[in-house]
Amino acid sequence: MISKSLRTFVIAGIAALTLQACALGRALRTDVVPNGDIQGTYTLILYGGNYSDDLETIAFLDKEGDRLTLEPYAPEFLFRAKKGLSAERALSEARAFTHSHAEVQGDQIRSIRDEKGEIVGYELRPLYLSITFGTDDVLDVNYWRKEDKVLVSIKLKPSLEKRKNDFDRDE
Repeated sequence: MISKSLRTFVIAGIAALTLQACALGRALRTDVVPNGDIQGTYTLILYGGNYSDDLETIAFLDKEGDRLTLEPYAPEFLFRAKKGLSAERALSEARAFTHSHAEVQGDQIRSIRDEKGEIVGYELRPLYLSITFGTDDVLDVNYWRKEDKVLVSIKLKPSLEKRKNDFDRDE
């Protein structure tokens, strides 16, 4: 049974996250890109990949020359960016980066769309062996527009975060 203080802490945490999400701005949507036919010039943002089995690894292609800039909502040491890449080169480097984990079995490209439905960039997320993690897609990724930026929140799905924390505690 959960103690009263733990329950209060959890409720306060959920309330804080909800308020933070509201403060960030308007949520944007993503759509699967079936054929991966992407054109243009992009800033490649590589997030995670800090160690060989880092599941919080994903790549973003930020369309250059539009009015919005993608920015991970995370400390700068968790990501790096390369500007001025062709779509072909950005996708190639993104795949090499996101496929470094031994359990990656493929990937999914999703367009990131603003409130008007215009594409402002793409994400390339790795897909894992579902038998290993219980799902092939291990990340919760959310996008919010705040002025001229699209803020990106990246975290493990709650079931995997709990499993990771339980594993870390056992060591």
